[in-house]
Amino acid sequence: MSFKSAVKSLFTLNNVSRPWHLPVAAGITIGAPAVLGALTGTFTDAMIASLGSMVFLYMSPTRTASRMLTMILCTFGFMACLTLATLSASVAGLAPVALFVIAFAVIVITRYYCLPPPGSFFFILASCIAMAMPFDLAATPERVGLIAMGGMWAVLMAFIYSLLTGAHKTVSAPVQVDERVNAIVLEALFLSLCIAGSYGFALWLQLSNPYWVPISCAAILQGATFRMVWHRNIHRIVGTVVGMLLASVIFSFQPPALVLAILICILQIIIEMLIVKHYGLAVIFITPLTVIMAEITSSGMDATLLLEHRLVDIVLGSVLGFIGGTIFHRTDFFRRLEQKMAPRSRLSELLFSTPDDGHNKGN
Repeated sequence: MSFKSAVKSLFTLNNVSRPWHLPVAAGITIGAPAVLGALTGTFTDAMIASLGSMVFLYMSPTRTASRMLTMILCTFGFMACLTLATLSASVAGLAPVALFVIAFAVIVITRYYCLPPPGSFFFILASCIAMAMPFDLAATPERVGLIAMGGMWAVLMAFIYSLLTGAHKTVSAPVQVDERVNAIVLEALFLSLCIAGSYGFALWLQLSNPYWVPISCAAILQGATFRMVWHRNIHRIVGTVVGMLLASVIFSFQPPALVLAILICILQIIIEMLIVKHYGLAVIFITPLTVIMAEITSSGMDATLLLEHRLVDIVLGSVLGFIGGTIFHRTDFFRRLEQKMAPRSRLSELLFSTPDDGHNKGN
């Protein structure tokens, strides 16, 4: 691809659309806990529930029963990630190690079961935000409970949405798995090392909001090809700069919690409409949304200062993600390493074998 074509592709809108009611349902589902929290004076706690309600974004285009099962399992995954991330914050220097374990587990599971985008991303995002919260062992059950409540609310909304849109009438598709276990494990090891390493590097630099560095790194590494990694890197940095201007305008009016909660609904609707068409345009609205949700850990930090810190974190995380993506996609090291590995290791048999496999072996 020529340089001119590569630059042109940065501005190309994908010819993909979603039914108008899906973004609306996502916006209402994710924003409703925030609205309830604003009305009851528990806006900070409600942000955790809204984070859990992002399970709605994992609603697969399958029958209602399959959707419910996938989302319930994702909710338990959110709870497990939040628990481990919260407990890791009790020991200095343990957080990057815990993030490596979390990222490795969710990448392997989501890749093996071919979970479509956002894949492992929101599990990592929830973990990073939990690590940035002030450690309070007594508050851990409450935080996990809020995530669970948000997830169950998302499951309920997905069930209602599925009934209204006739998802229960669709033909049930078989569960798809990716049998390239060695490739998945190698990819997960490298990507987890990049994500955890970016967090450790941010902590070493003593950044004010270090959790945005691994979040940005993970977002860039979501690209399936080097071209997508390069595009995501440019889109995320430029989109964040523009989005920060939008966030500055929003916070200049010092909006109350209820207005911020309503903005979460509106921004989420816009994001879901744009994310399939152009990642850079979606990031413009993702930025103010995530800044609002950063109220969980900002502890009253001045909005302008919060935005300035976020820009540094985003750029650093995007650059580190781009470097990691370049190494992964532009070298054949991992392909050669995969070829040297056994076609199916004993560990992979234990982790991914089915009951039928064991029955056949017995015969």
